[in-house]
Amino acid sequence: MPERIPSFRPPPSERLAGSPAVRRGGQWWLVTGTGSILATDPTFTGELDRFAAAMAAADRQVTRIRDERAASLKDRR
Repeated sequence: MPERIPSFRPPPSERLAGSPAVRRGGQWWLVTGTGSILATDPTFTGELDRFAAAMAAADRQVTRIRDERAASLKDRR
C-alpha cells in the first residue's frame, strides 16, 4: 500500500504544472487537500519525469526567446 502523509502541503511553485504531482527527495508524490500519496508505479513516475523535463525545456526556451526579444528591442533604441 502506498505511504500516506496527511500533513504534506507543498507551495504551488513546487507542483508540476499546477497538477497534484510534486517531486520531493527524488520521489513523486500526489498531493491533495486530504493528504499525500507516494507514487510508486515506475511507468507513471517515468511519465512524470518526462513531462517535468519537457516543461523545464519549454521554460528555458521561453526565457531564451524573451531574452533575445529584449536584446533586440534594446538594440533598436
